[in-house]
Amino acid sequence: MATVKDFSVEEKLVSLVSLQKIESKIDEFQILKGELPIEVSDLEDEIQGLHARQTRIEEEINGINEFINQKKTAIQDAEALIKKYEKQSTNVKNSREFEAITKEIEMQQLEVKLAEKHIKDANEEISDKVVGLDKAKKAIATKEGVLKHKKEELEKIIATTEEEEKQFNKLASEAREKVEARLLLSYDRIRENYRNGLAVVPVLRDACGGCFNAIPPQRQSEIKQRKKIIVCENCGRILVDSELNDGVEVK
Repeated sequence: MATVKDFSVEEKLVSLVSLQKIESKIDEFQILKGELPIEVSDLEDEIQGLHARQTRIEEEINGINEFINQKKTAIQDAEALIKKYEKQSTNVKNSREFEAITKEIEMQQLEVKLAEKHIKDANEEISDKVVGLDKAKKAIATKEGVLKHKKEELEKIIATTEEEEKQFNKLASEAREKVEARLLLSYDRIRENYRNGLAVVPVLRDACGGCFNAIPPQRQSEIKQRKKIIVCENCGRILVDSELNDGVEVK
C-alpha cells in the first residue's frame, strides 16, 4: 500500500475528491441498472420455489397413484377369494361350513367396497393436486417469461457499460490505495449513510453541496485554506472548496 502519512491535507483532500468522483461514476452504472439485478435475483428465487412446489405435487400424485394401484390389487385379491369361496360353498357338508364361507365372502365384499371408496377419494385428491400442479406450471411459465425479459434488459445495459465499469472499478481500487486508512474508514461510513453515496462535497453558493445547509464565511475561509479536514456540522460530509473539487478530473 502506498505511504500516505507524509501527504499534506490538500493532497489527502485531492485523493478523497478523486475517489468520490470515481465511485460516484460507479454509482451511476448501478442507477442505470436500477432494480433489475434485484428483480432478476428475486424472480430466480421465486421460480426455484415454484419448481420445488411442482416437484412436491408430482411426488404426491405419484404416491397417490401408487396407493390406488395397491387398492386395485387388493380388490383383485378379494374378488379372487370371493370366487374361491363361492366355489367352495357348492361343496359344503353342513350349515356351519356354509355360514363360515358366507361370512368370508361378505368380509371380502366389504374389502372391495372399502378399497373402491379409497380409490374414489384418492382420485378426487389427485384432481385437486392436478389443479395445483397446473397453476404451478402456469406460474413458472409466466415468471420465466418475465425473467427472460428482465435478463435481456440487464444484459443489454451490462453490454454497453461493462468495459467502462471495469475501468472505473480498477480506478477506484487504485484511488483507495492513496487514501489514508483512517480517512477511508470515515469516507466509507459517510457514504453508507446516504443514498446518493456522497461523502465528499464542495461548498456551493455558500452552502454544503450535500445537505445544502449554510456554511458560515469563517468556515468557508478555513475550507479554502486546506489546512485541515473539515466536515459539515449538519450532515457530517467532508467539505472541500469548489476550486479544488473542479480541479480534480477523472479520466
